Amino acid sequence: MSATAIRVRPRSTESGQPGPRRPRGRGLGLVAWLAGIVFFLPIAWMALTSFHSEEDAATNPPSFGAALTLDGYREFFGTGGGASPWPSLINSTVASLASTLLVLLLALPAAYALSIRPVKKWTDVLFFFLSTKMLPVVAGLLPIYLFAKNTGMLDNIWLLVILYTSMNLPIAVWMMQSFLSEVPVAIIEAAQIDGAKLPTILARVVAPIALPGIAATALICFIFSWNELLFARVLTGVVAETAPVFLTGFITSQGLFLAKVCAASLVISLPVLAAGFAAQDKLVQGLSLGAVK
Repeated sequence: MSATAIRVRPRSTESGQPGPRRPRGRGLGLVAWLAGIVFFLPIAWMALTSFHSEEDAATNPPSFGAALTLDGYREFFGTGGGASPWPSLINSTVASLASTLLVLLLALPAAYALSIRPVKKWTDVLFFFLSTKMLPVVAGLLPIYLFAKNTGMLDNIWLLVILYTSMNLPIAVWMMQSFLSEVPVAIIEAAQIDGAKLPTILARVVAPIALPGIAATALICFIFSWNELLFARVLTGVVAETAPVFLTGFITSQGLFLAKVCAASLVISLPVLAAGFAAQDKLVQGLSLGAVK
């Protein structure tokens, strides 16, 4: 073979001229950037307002060139004599992390039984799980309140852990079933031939392969638990108060302190934003798992 360089001709049309380059990719990229900016603007506005004084934050239209200050954050963290937010932040962290861990421990074997080793009428089982999310939350509020009152579990953080686990478990099983259905059965059968039991298969074979899906499920359950307000508002008081309930305390009959509310909202949103940023690659892989074959 000669060492002559081979030139690759561009794709041509029937007339022999190179075909025009389609701008579809650029158009989709521009739309994605515009959508990202639209979603980011409220967060940027909230962050800017949190560094303004209450007088500048209340101006209409807003004053973008106003002096910056940390008074809103000082009042939020209680340096001015107010209540400290740390107990509420700790309660939200404990309730969200503990419920997410319990959801994963329960959803993984359930999804394994519905996908890799499917039970009879597994589609009906999935529909039953999903139908539990159709019940309005307010409809179950009074029975749960009466149960918590009679059992002495009002204002108890572990009651919220149980509630958040039961609320997030159906959607977690539904998501992880689709993720685990992509795990090759041959790998599981090979592990069984080597003598591996079910706990070992779940921990060392299934979990590493479905890790993106598990991470996406865990992140969504964590966000749902962290943002939950209704049950936490009704069932907690002082001891088990969560961060969203603490945030509502800034809206009083004396008025709406916009700068302080924006500072509190930004601080309370940081754990969710940090978790989403840290697990963004796993989240994208998990949500797109099985979409392209």
